[in-house]
Amino acid sequence: MAIVVDIDVLLARRGMSVGDFADAVGITPANVAVLKNGRAKAVRFSTLDAICRVLDCQPGDVLRHVDDAASRP
Repeated sequence: MAIVVDIDVLLARRGMSVGDFADAVGITPANVAVLKNGRAKAVRFSTLDAICRVLDCQPGDVLRHVDDAASRP
């Protein structure tokens, strides 16, 4: 199972920098990078709520599931 975090796509669509986003959400730019690069092991609901509030989106806009079998040769 692979969960993909599409924060970079949403930030680009809104013309928002990582620093501004991190400040608005209340997390560090380093933690934004962890989310963007798929290295996060968990996301608190309070953080997901803040992300959705700042980006004016739904959780499904931020997170999506990709079947591992589809990406294998």
